[in-house]
Amino acid sequence: MKKLEIGQKGPDFSLPNVDGKVLSLASFTGKKVVVVVFTCNHCPYAQAYEDRLLAIQADYAGQGVQFVAVNANDAAGYPEDSFENMVKRAAKKNFTFPYLRDETQRVARAFGAEYTPEAFVLNEQRQLSYVGRIDDNWQNPGKVRSQDLRRALDAVLAGKPVDNPVTHAIGCTIKWKL
Repeated sequence: MKKLEIGQKGPDFSLPNVDGKVLSLASFTGKKVVVVVFTCNHCPYAQAYEDRLLAIQADYAGQGVQFVAVNANDAAGYPEDSFENMVKRAAKKNFTFPYLRDETQRVARAFGAEYTPEAFVLNEQRQLSYVGRIDDNWQNPGKVRSQDLRRALDAVLAGKPVDNPVTHAIGCTIKWKL
């Protein structure tokens, strides 16, 4: 599987959201930046980052940034990641962004996603500007030294290249169907 490269167009998608609506990349026309975050319910890394993702979305929403969470995990092997459980998780955590189900795993493969969580920042032209981790300390938000996703958003919003556009995501691997 090949990972989307910096400068490449983000692949379009058409996936069901936890609210029952089907969303695509075109659903976010008018947003300056779309951040596609591959995540899931069961992974402790993904759980540890949920509140931080909500905070970043809140901090950047007024600047035209839209987060979109995508769960591509195999629900047969990981029932906690089923669509029904995604609906419950989104309600429990008060997600302020869409939480989409990639049942076929086609979207995760098109992006080259490998981890939960893994962030793909698409600029206004929907070209990849950053891919990787949210920050450098999943266990302790108070000990974060490198706010990678926030720095990437700041650069993209300022029309500048991201100085470290590819970082290694910290998380569980996506659970692929056999």
